Amino acid sequence: MKKIFNILFAPVRFLLFVLWILPNAIFVLFVPTGSRLGLWALRFFMNGVMLIAGIRIKVHGQLSKKRPLLVVGNHISVFEMVTFPVAFGGSFFGKKEIESYPLVGWMCKKFGVIFIDRRPSHALEGIEKLRKEMAKADYPMFLFPEGTTTSGTYVLPFKSTLFNFMENGEDVTVQPVVQFYRYRDGSMIPDQIMADDYAFFDNCKMTQPPYCKVERNLIGQIFHVFSIGGFMVEVFILPPPPLAGKDRKEIATELHKIINDEFKKLK
Repeated sequence: MKKIFNILFAPVRFLLFVLWILPNAIFVLFVPTGSRLGLWALRFFMNGVMLIAGIRIKVHGQLSKKRPLLVVGNHISVFEMVTFPVAFGGSFFGKKEIESYPLVGWMCKKFGVIFIDRRPSHALEGIEKLRKEMAKADYPMFLFPEGTTTSGTYVLPFKSTLFNFMENGEDVTVQPVVQFYRYRDGSMIPDQIMADDYAFFDNCKMTQPPYCKVERNLIGQIFHVFSIGGFMVEVFILPPPPLAGKDRKEIATELHKIINDEFKKLK
């Protein structure tokens, strides 16, 4: 009965989502890009999206008070853009491709998202941008160094180029976090259902099982989450490891091991 209700109510949720976007898009027209007001607008907007989508958050632990603070975690879906700002404040380093998404890219820039071009030919430019933004950020910045999403059932190796900016001794605190998607009551979602229903919309491109059966575009995945009634995001905050004196590959390897080991233990 609940499943049928969620399916029937999905168009209403989607309509509310569209209606929620429009006034927020008008508001951010007057918000300076990357300002404190933009960060507040991001959190306010994403709170509304969570309510409409039926998403809940449960956080274990607290983020470090040190700044600058880079929060590094595993990447499951586009909904990290929703849940992390609500749970922690702050903003993101995102893939350059998102900047070209209609309306989404523009709103993300207004909300303080920093887009990084990860192509090898633009690596130096991306590293310099990371360095400059981290040096001035007095709020948490989120980074997902897998470089892509998965089916939510494993953690891919981290791309070491994203930590190149730390090799010169920048005083940045890096805090690992591990996240899981659960049913709304907190119970575990089976791996195949996670791949089919909850993970990122292009997870059919994954090279490891479980493989999804249906590939959806961005709007299709958002609508699908509305039709299943949402989910819970459970986040575990881990202690910042000592990384001083390590090169980018060592940093990436150590952070991946910490997050991957905790992911396997808690899954």
